[in-house]
Amino acid sequence: MFETPLTVVGHIVNDLQRRKVGDHEVVKFRVASNSRKRTGDGGWEHGQSLFVSVNCWGRLVTGVGAALGKGAPVIVVGHVYTSEYEDREGVRRTSLEMRATSVGPDLSRVIVRIEKPAYTGPSASEGPATTATEIAVGGDDSAAVIDSVSEVADGASSASQAALAVPA
Repeated sequence: MFETPLTVVGHIVNDLQRRKVGDHEVVKFRVASNSRKRTGDGGWEHGQSLFVSVNCWGRLVTGVGAALGKGAPVIVVGHVYTSEYEDREGVRRTSLEMRATSVGPDLSRVIVRIEKPAYTGPSASEGPATTATEIAVGGDDSAAVIDSVSEVADGASSASQAALAVPA
């Protein structure tokens, strides 16, 4: 099967949908990638938008489900394909879908602290990571710190907790 690799930088535009397919779980969401360019007077002009439906399988289900939500700025890497279907009126439609291999927050737009007991951060002198994770969201001078939520990864143990909270 021919697979087209793609990296999409954008925002999650809907609530994550988690469901079971056979013995496996999948998390689905849509990402909008918006282009814009600088105008002659220094302002910004909006361009075209790309909407991609993203499917996360395997270990991504737990990490994405615990760390991301609607409005989160993300970078998604995966393989893109088209899905054909008939809508309610019987019209044949096509949508662009991606099977993600990696998903993470866009660190050019948010500040993230990783929560994992074995990970102590950039230097060992700063001590171990705390039990809360924070994201600072905002522009150059404005930052809003959002309280975190935690979920046990894969139900294994509290040693594999990961969490981030994003604004809705």
